[in-house]
Order: sequence, then C-alpha cells, then structure tokens
Amino acid sequence: MSKIKFTKMNGLGNDFVVLDFEEFQKTKTEADKLAKKLCNRNFGIGADGLIVVNPNTEKADISWIFYNSDGSAAQMCGNGMRCFARYVYDNKLVNKKEFSVETKAGIIVPKIISDNEVRVNMGKPILAPSKIPCKAENNLNIPFVTEDEKFLLNAVSMGNPHCVIFVEKDSKNLALKYGSKIEHDNLFPEKTNVEFVEILSKNEVVINVWERGCGITLACGTGACATTVAGILNGYLDNTVKANLKGGALKIEWDGNPADTEHNVYMTGRADYSFDGEIIV
Repeated sequence: MSKIKFTKMNGLGNDFVVLDFEEFQKTKTEADKLAKKLCNRNFGIGADGLIVVNPNTEKADISWIFYNSDGSAAQMCGNGMRCFARYVYDNKLVNKKEFSVETKAGIIVPKIISDNEVRVNMGKPILAPSKIPCKAENNLNIPFVTEDEKFLLNAVSMGNPHCVIFVEKDSKNLALKYGSKIEHDNLFPEKTNVEFVEILSKNEVVINVWERGCGITLACGTGACATTVAGILNGYLDNTVKANLKGGALKIEWDGNPADTEHNVYMTGRADYSFDGEIIV
C-alpha cells in the first residue's frame, strides 16, 4: 500500500481528484482502476473524475490523464480542464497564463482570467455524424422514440460525444428518466453525454446533464458548449449564451452559423479548490 497526496477541486460542483504524476506513479495502479477507487463516494475520496497531471509531452506545454468515476477514459471534460488549468498554473507547473494542453480530444488552450476564473478555447465542434460518432445521416433533429416519449436529438462532439435535446419543461426529470437509456443507445457507438435543455431566451438556457460514465452531474462544460452550438445551428440561440447548470453558470461563445461552422468555442467559468489530503491506496 502507498500513501499519496491529492487535491480535490470542482468546477460548478462537477468535482475531481487531482494527482501529480509522481503521486500517480506511487500507486502502481492502472489509471482506470485507480479512478474507480478514488472517485467512490463511500470508500474513496468521492468525485466525478480523476485528473492526473502529466508533464511528459512534446506536443504541448503540458498534458493530462482523465478518467470518469466508473473507470472509463474520457477524451475531454470542460469543467475538469478549468480545474486542471488553475492547478498547474498555481503550482507553477506552467509559467504563463495561457498555455496548451494535450488531451485525447487534441490540443486545448486554457487561459487564467482571475484567481478562480478560467477561459478555455475548446476548439471547433465536430458535426459529422461518423466523427461524433453517431449512427445517423445528419447530426440535427434526429427522431428518437421511446415507449412513452418522442425526442429530437442533436449530436455534437466537443472531443467527446453529446446528445442535446431541447424541451419546453421538466428537463431535470427527463434527464433522470431517459439519460441512461440514451447514453447506451446503439445510435451512439461510444455512448454519449445527454443534455436536456430549456431555452429561457436567445442568450440563456437551463441545462440538466446526464454525463457519460457518471450519471447526473452538477455541471458539464463540454455539454454547455455542445448545447450552444446545437442551439445556434437550429436558430434558437445567439452567439453568446449564459448556460445555467445545477452547480452554477458558464459563459459560452461561438461565432459559428449553419453556413460557417469553422469557429472555435470558448467557455468561461469558475474553478475552485475544495481541499487537500492524503489517502492510502
């Protein structure tokens, strides 16, 4: 057994265990198994995901290893990226406020705005069904019928797959009832995150999230980005959106439109420390 040091952080209540690479190596445990152990809320620290700071990269200023609480690897996590950015900057693992991070979704560029606020260049949305991936002919307004409901699904990838569903009301209960079913549907060969969205205005939405590999979470940064893109492409939203999630609000900006989707998505929001500690693994 080994005793390792960790930091607990959260982005709008979406919480993460953060480990330095040296602490991760001490465990001599595969990352997927370690994530399941540390993220367990009864027998571990408790979190939605595990972040390992990885300085071993030649493609960017720094890299990370990210796993969901169920032990599945994730390509990207917006809330996790803001926490990661603040952690590596505060611990002087990078020496500039704007820097590049290697992820499985490609190079992501966060920027420290203030002590607890980070703006992240999330890159361009992926809209081709085969690359999301989604087994449909197009990515917008895909009919989906359950035993008692009909939905129109909008598939968008922000490096990880999302299914955005615009509803008039009851988004919380709909996420609870149908999130898992849609996550595991054969339409999404790599499973998917699911967002049920209520539109308040052209510049504001309420999002309830069923996160792939986690279930209901308080916030999802990539989900807020995917929601904004889907809303703009459907003509529901303007280019700057306040995304209200259970844990707080994010500012999402995208200058794209149906005729020109080649624009980066920007996400701005909080990243906060919860506590430091040690655990025996």
